[in-house]
Amino acid sequence: MIETSSLTLRAGERTLVDALTWRAWPGQLWCVIGRNGAGKSTLLRTLAGIRAPDGGSVSIGGCPVLGRDPAELARERSFLAQSRSDAFAYRVIETVLMARHPYHADRYWEGSDDHMAAEQALAALDVLHLARRDVRTLSGGERQRVAIAALLAQDTPLMLLDEPANALDLAHQVSVMRLLSRVCREQRKTVIMIGHDLNLAHSAASDALLLMGDGSWLAGSVGEVMQPPILGRCLGHPIEMLRHGERTVFIAGDATTT
Repeated sequence: MIETSSLTLRAGERTLVDALTWRAWPGQLWCVIGRNGAGKSTLLRTLAGIRAPDGGSVSIGGCPVLGRDPAELARERSFLAQSRSDAFAYRVIETVLMARHPYHADRYWEGSDDHMAAEQALAALDVLHLARRDVRTLSGGERQRVAIAALLAQDTPLMLLDEPANALDLAHQVSVMRLLSRVCREQRKTVIMIGHDLNLAHSAASDALLLMGDGSWLAGSVGEVMQPPILGRCLGHPIEMLRHGERTVFIAGDATTT
């Protein structure tokens, strides 16, 4: 479980998040929603312990994130950044195996258990056939799926993902969202992700954290907070909600009518 207490985040003179007191439990998938510059990535880096808060605190499993041993923290949470660069010619399998290093306190080289975890993760993301490829030769979508596979192989109770659907085609966007939902439901992991696609978020997430852009925020189940008037205020544009069978579909409204 991860929780924040009176968490405050700033960018210069601007307050991004003001006094966020919030928690996420095992089995929950949270989507963080907000317009550009609202502080979503800043929040995720702070939850991961990469950035110090400007006020308040973050704790994972009841222990403060700041000051934790890096290897210990890496066994508690995994983090997918919004972008990455590959400077060296690592193979895909080697890239995923790096995520197993937090479990190597008594050995340097990977064991059969590490290779099994890496291969299972690559298969789950439909990239096992790329295992021997140089990561620098992959497409953007393939590289994104390899990065998500590394998070699965790291096998932490808490997964933090900054726009996991970035660069993915439609089929893989859907399959990744289903995969994240499944690991929450079946493995009782906690997933917190940033996403701009309201339809993907609503289909996958159990809960949503809305950053309003002025420091204020709203947290709750997707049914409670993903309502057109609230989303419109959060995103700065009218949102309409349609029902298609059992599905809920969000579309951009006509700004000239507001």
